[in-house]
Amino acid sequence: MLLVALAVILAPVGVEPASAIARGEDAPDGGYRFSVRLTMTGIPTADHGSRDSWCSGALIAPRWVVTAGHCFRTADDQRVSRTVARRTTATVGRTNLDDQGGHVVDVVAVHQSDSADVALAELAAPISDIAPLRVGDTPPRTGETVRLTGYGQTDADSAAPTTLQTGRFVVGRVGDSVLEVSGRSPHRDTSACLHDSGGPYFLEPPGGAPVLVAVVSNGPTCPHEGADVSARTDNLVGWIADTTSPRANPLAASSDRLGVTVGLLVLVLLALAVFLLVGATRSPGRRRRSRGSRSSRGTPGVSPRPDRERPAAQRDRAARRAA
Repeated sequence: MLLVALAVILAPVGVEPASAIARGEDAPDGGYRFSVRLTMTGIPTADHGSRDSWCSGALIAPRWVVTAGHCFRTADDQRVSRTVARRTTATVGRTNLDDQGGHVVDVVAVHQSDSADVALAELAAPISDIAPLRVGDTPPRTGETVRLTGYGQTDADSAAPTTLQTGRFVVGRVGDSVLEVSGRSPHRDTSACLHDSGGPYFLEPPGGAPVLVAVVSNGPTCPHEGADVSARTDNLVGWIADTTSPRANPLAASSDRLGVTVGLLVLVLLALAVFLLVGATRSPGRRRRSRGSRSSRGTPGVSPRPDRERPAAQRDRAARRAA
């Protein structure tokens, strides 16, 4: 059975969504700052109306968020490589949504995986002060424990929480493109639900940085004991790297080129300023030396007579006096 989160994306206006991480717990303040809430405002519906919704995700590069592919679906249930709402924003690095920390950035593009329920959302501006979640390149082992973070309701009757939720899960079956995970703590029926779609499952190596292994995809209604199905990301690491590289991202590439151009321009201006300054300090010296040379040689344009001519002139004057 598909995760109830699929239903909320297609639900008509006025239908209340169910829970996100059911029977989870509040994340510690400032913890898991790579966690993302994707807020969609003005999603078109089949009856020509609109509704609002949200998903979860994780920052995996300064301009990129990984989430579930089904978070970007048309009214006729088709996944698309574009935003579907009038506006989609990513709230990053904000454990409590009522706080002012972190970032709220527009999503400007979407890239869907061809082989899994995974999408990459491109941000309008890079986020440089939050460490991205590293994407692992090997699957977790059966029996390993992973953590999930996400935003959404804590049970079917509650309002959307303002605090990031988290829980721990044990890995069951490892399929070609999916993982099965079951609740471990804080309760055995801790489970992913609505609006947790796209939330990251990640390993927490002792003394190391967390490592992404999957995102929430689908499962039974919640809360429940037993397996949820998540989409593996380790086997998408090549596609993720290609999509998020500057070569494949004209917006980021143009920003990088602009930065290089500005840097080169600054260097040229500095070099020109140094050249002019050095020239200005040398010119007065040249003029002083020129004036000194002219005074030592007499009137410009008139060649002085050699000293050997003076005795002859004296003799001539003496001869004239004698005459």
